[in-house]
Formats: sequence, C-alpha cells, structure tokens
Amino acid sequence: MLTLHTWPTPNGKKIFIMLEELGISYQTHFVDIAKDEQFQADFLAISPNNKVPALVDHDADGGSLSIFESGAILTYLADKQGKFLAPSGHARWTAHSWLYWQVGGLGPMMGEVGFFALRSKEKAPLAINRFVAEVGRLFGVLERRLATSPYLAGGEYSIADIACYPWMVGATTRTKPVLAEHLENKPAIDRWMKAVAARPAVQRAMAIEPPHGG
Repeated sequence: MLTLHTWPTPNGKKIFIMLEELGISYQTHFVDIAKDEQFQADFLAISPNNKVPALVDHDADGGSLSIFESGAILTYLADKQGKFLAPSGHARWTAHSWLYWQVGGLGPMMGEVGFFALRSKEKAPLAINRFVAEVGRLFGVLERRLATSPYLAGGEYSIADIACYPWMVGATTRTKPVLAEHLENKPAIDRWMKAVAARPAVQRAMAIEPPHGG
C-alpha cells in the first residue's frame, strides 16, 4: 500500500498525476500547510524537511520506505512500475535533466514570484522584477525545447512533463496577472499544455481537493 502525504500545491499535484497515470491503489493523507500541519512530529518522521509531498511505500523491499522530495518520488514510482521513465540511455537522462530543471529552477522561481508579487503585503519591486524576469527566461527555455520535441524528454510523455505541468497551470492561472506578457507568443507551450491536459489521468489528478476544503 502507498500512502501519499500531501496538499494540492503544484508539487503535490505532480504525485497525484503520477499515481493516477499509473492506475495503482493509494491512500491520501492531506497535510494542511495553511495550518502548519507540515511541522507536526508525525509528518517530520517521514519528511525531514517539513515539506509536502511525501510518500510511504508500506510494501517496499526491505520494509516500509518513506520518500520525500517530489522529484525523488516521481523517479521511485517510475522505476518501480516501469513507466514514464526510460530504464537507461538518452531518454532517461534527458527526462532527468528536465525534471531537475523544474525542481531547481521553474518551481523555486515561480514560488518566489507568488510570494513577492502576490502573497506579500509589502511589495519589493526589485525582487518582483528579478523573479518575474527569471521566470520569463525559463518560459523561453521551455518554449524552445517544446518547439523541437513533442514532450520534454523526446517523443514520449514522461515524469519530466508530469513535474512541469502543474507549475505551468499555476503560471496560466493564479500568477497570470504578473506573468501574462511572458506567456504571450508561446505556441509550443500552448500545444504541450493542451496535450497534457487532455489526458484523463491528468484531469482526475488536477481535480483532487481535500474533503470539505481541508
């Protein structure tokens, strides 16, 4: 049995997408980050960095295994199930390159935009301009890649696409007021987002919310 400890943030949505794509049984334990539940001792025991998501594989070889960090969880599930990540070769490492691009770049920079431009009561123009410009640059990187490849790792949908998609949904919705100009004239991104959004598993995953709003 798999237990996913999460909240429907972009990083949390990644794992919902992966599990729905795999079609395997799992349980969800919602960790309400608005109530600081990620700092509770029971969650700390499985996620030392106090961040969602975290996955517990109760039937892992060698005993129950806790995994934190969304990129590690995606790789673990892909390797265990033999889907959405090539076992070796160019396709595997290309997928990993784009996975870590999201984990180390797109996600953190989008997070800074969300904080400084939207959530912070005190506005810091220097920080807002810096992070918005960097996210705009990253959108350009993504556009160039998708202009030459159907999916991020090549011809096949992979964990790299799963990792990036929820963040780009956020860019086109919640943070669109400050990123709109950087989303203009991005036909390859638009084409890719429509292709990913059309997948039934993605639709199911993106619709998951905590019971009664948390």
